[in-house]
Amino acid sequence: MSGPGENAAAAPPGQPQSYEAAAARVEEIIRRLDSGEASLDETLALISEGKTLIELCASQLAAVGNALEELRLDELVSRLEQEAGG
Repeated sequence: MSGPGENAAAAPPGQPQSYEAAAARVEEIIRRLDSGEASLDETLALISEGKTLIELCASQLAAVGNALEELRLDELVSRLEQEAGG
């Protein structure tokens, strides 16, 4: 079970967290799990939350990677068009 104040920095339900907030929460979860002080129920909840946050971070990184790839392709097409027209 969560104590008072835990998850206070979490985004409201239904709103995605920023990458930075999610990554910071994953670090908190890892520290809590490493402490060995979490009960079994808390450990299971933390693992579930951590998995969700890691998946969120991975999807956000993939989206940024895809956007960068598209930008590179757009730059290449623009450069090729300039070379062909010039």
